[in-house]
Amino acid sequence: MDIEQFKKNHKTSYIAGLYGEEERKEKELEPLLKDSAMKEMAESELFIISIEKKRLWDQMVNILKDEEEEEKFPNEVVLEVRAGAGGEEAALFAEELALMYKKYAEMQAWAVSIVNESPSALGGYKEASFEIRGKDVYKKLRYETGVHRIQRIPNTEKSGRVHTSTASVAILPIRTKTKFEINPADIEIEFSRAGGKGGQNVNKVETAVRIVHTPTGLDVRSTAQRSQLKNRERAMSILTAKLEALKDAEEAKKFSSERKEQIGTADRSEKIRTYNILQDRITDHRIKETWHNLPKIMAGYIEDIIEAVNSKSHGSVEDGE
Repeated sequence: MDIEQFKKNHKTSYIAGLYGEEERKEKELEPLLKDSAMKEMAESELFIISIEKKRLWDQMVNILKDEEEEEKFPNEVVLEVRAGAGGEEAALFAEELALMYKKYAEMQAWAVSIVNESPSALGGYKEASFEIRGKDVYKKLRYETGVHRIQRIPNTEKSGRVHTSTASVAILPIRTKTKFEINPADIEIEFSRAGGKGGQNVNKVETAVRIVHTPTGLDVRSTAQRSQLKNRERAMSILTAKLEALKDAEEAKKFSSERKEQIGTADRSEKIRTYNILQDRITDHRIKETWHNLPKIMAGYIEDIIEAVNSKSHGSVEDGE
């Protein structure tokens, strides 16, 4: 790192200016070292300046390190849940997962806001998206992407038969510096009135935004903001994150041997976890570990699971039961 790098960064440019001022003082004092009457005073001043220069330099280095860390593990993600196999039971499970993550986010003092909700007939989620902001949010949640499976007897099941249904989760990091540029000609934008859960109109104007990336078919909606512009900006940032994730997934497939060393492939089709209600257990198939007390886990107490999965991030991804 050199001073020019610090001058160009808006987070360190002011400190770089202070550093430059110390360098100017240093140059002014250096000639006094040749004056026997002033040498002692000059050496004392230069020593103080050297300490201040080091303090300023270390401060700038740490700021850039934090910036690099945030770029690798951004403090903002979009969490998407989508009902899979199992009809209305899957939609109810998707909503339960969303609530579990929201409660966990609250425990972490993260901010959660709705991006889009698509409710099912019985009140679950066909799909939903949430923006989560906070320290270490992506670092902690990055391995939650994949298929979550639940085994239970639905309330509507009279014969007592156990049903298996699924919901998929995707964790999309929102980066301040994006590697992906979207060609405006490749997107289609639609506007509509935003609707809340139960079909109630949030407002009377067309603020809801739907963006389709025609080359990939990716579809993004943002409905929660009251401003069309804000919904459009949020939808574009999510689309960019999705395209980056798609690109990363394609690159990962090229290195199959390395892929085996990863605990998660960021693949939404990979079954990662089973929630067995009758046996009161949750199993993560990637690390082959099991936890009990499902009601507590579904209430957001998933820190032990998050930590276990993260600590074994170079373990096997073989599927187990």
